[in-house]
Amino acid sequence: MLGVALGFGVLAGLNLYLTVFVTGLALKLQWLTLAEKYSELQVLENPWIIGIAGILFLIETFADKIPWVDSAWDLLHTAIRPIGGVLLALAALGELENGVGVIAALLCGGSALFSHTAKAGTRAVANLSPEPLSNIALSTTEDALVLGGLSLMAFAPEIALFVFLPLLFIAMFISWKTFIYVRKTWQKLRKKKHDAMQD
Repeated sequence: MLGVALGFGVLAGLNLYLTVFVTGLALKLQWLTLAEKYSELQVLENPWIIGIAGILFLIETFADKIPWVDSAWDLLHTAIRPIGGVLLALAALGELENGVGVIAALLCGGSALFSHTAKAGTRAVANLSPEPLSNIALSTTEDALVLGGLSLMAFAPEIALFVFLPLLFIAMFISWKTFIYVRKTWQKLRKKKHDAMQD
C-alpha cells in the first residue's frame, strides 16, 4: 500500500490530471479491479471526475509543449499537484489513525512537491534554449512515466515502492540542483545590474 501511495504522490507531481483520468477510466471500464484495501479509490470512477480530469489533461498537453507557457502552468500548479497527490495517496491508504494519516500526508505531499519541483525546474532550464523540441520531448517523457508508473502500481504493486523511492531521490536531487542554478543565475543578474548602475 505504501508503494501505491508513494506512486500516486510522485506521479501527481508530474501530471495530476493524467494520473486521475487514467486511473478513473481504468476503474470505470473495469480494466482494473480494486483490491478491498484500495476501495476508497472508487470515487475516481465518477464520470464528472473523469471528464474534468480529461479536459484539464488536454489543456495541459498543449500548455506543456509551449516554451514559457509550460513554466507559467507549472507555477500555477505548485500547490494543486501536491494537494492532489496527498488526496490520492490517502485514498489509496484508506482509513488510518490520526497520527499515521498526518505522517502519510506529509510524506506523499512532499513526494508530489519534489517531483513537481523537478519537473518545473527542468522545464525552466529547457526554456532557456530557443527551440521547442526539448519541451515536446520532456512533456512526452513525463506522460510516459505517468502511464508506466500507473501500470506498475496496477500490476506489480509489491515492487512499486522499490521503483518510486529511487525516482523520489532523483526528483529531490534535480530539485536541489535547480535551486542552486536559479540562485546563482539570480546572483549573476543582480551583480550585472549593480555593475551597470556603477558605470
